[in-house]
Amino acid sequence: MKAQATRRRVIVGHARESVVEIGSDERARVKLRRSSGHPVCGDWVEVSADGEQVVAIAERRNAFPRADRRGRKRIVAANLDRIVVVTAPRPEPTRDLINRYLVAAANVGIPAAVCLNKADLLGPADERHWRALARRYRGLGYPFCRSSTKRSGGLTALRRLLATGTSILVGQSGVGKSSLINRLLPGVELPTRKLSAATGKGRHTTTATTLYRLPGGGEVVDSPGVWEYGIWRMSAAEIARGFVEFAPYLGRCRFADCRHLVEPDCAIEAAARDGSIAGERLDSYRRIVAAIESTAR
Repeated sequence: MKAQATRRRVIVGHARESVVEIGSDERARVKLRRSSGHPVCGDWVEVSADGEQVVAIAERRNAFPRADRRGRKRIVAANLDRIVVVTAPRPEPTRDLINRYLVAAANVGIPAAVCLNKADLLGPADERHWRALARRYRGLGYPFCRSSTKRSGGLTALRRLLATGTSILVGQSGVGKSSLINRLLPGVELPTRKLSAATGKGRHTTTATTLYRLPGGGEVVDSPGVWEYGIWRMSAAEIARGFVEFAPYLGRCRFADCRHLVEPDCAIEAAARDGSIAGERLDSYRRIVAAIESTAR
């Protein structure tokens, strides 16, 4: 009888090979066939009976991408239950970074949440700012939690968020994703680096997107940090889809193809004027549209 291929979960995906899970504590490296495609972290794959090669990639429930330098989609991880955007008071988030991730999440159909890490660094002015942001995102339906690796109980809310399904941690370099993994997973010691004294920016420490099983339940994917999350080429309508509060007003503008930029009788603009939509969110939408259109020229 011919030996059967075996279904495995991809823990780390590389260009020419993948690391797959064999048992709860056992991993193996398997090579890729040209015909099998390129598995990414979180994929389910069929491995040949001899355990040497990936034969095929199972159909994905979803996939989380980011843009390459040419604005094309590059898949980072697959089969996710949520995207957790990790931010921090230091380094100060680049403008629109959280909203860029939320736009991407909406367009690939993956629920998103926001986690403010390094909460122990908040001063009085920071506290007011982040409380306001928390109210805004929670009001839009996004779970928002705080975390700190320096305080007792500082990871309680994050652990609850990650306790079911597969979550990917994404965010700016230096916000402490690897430090969170080190605390969430006893025995895992990922390299961490301090912020650059010259620039105040984080330095990349995670080099490969990797899946870990949490002892209390759930799985977490650690991904390399970025200085600016690149959205692939989207239309203005696709970007608007990522601003969930726009939904009741879409289709109510004077022009059916309104892009909510400078067009007259725009329902989104009117909603921002009367306070139904936060003006900062509309400004963010317009900046993201302008940034994507400028790279497409």
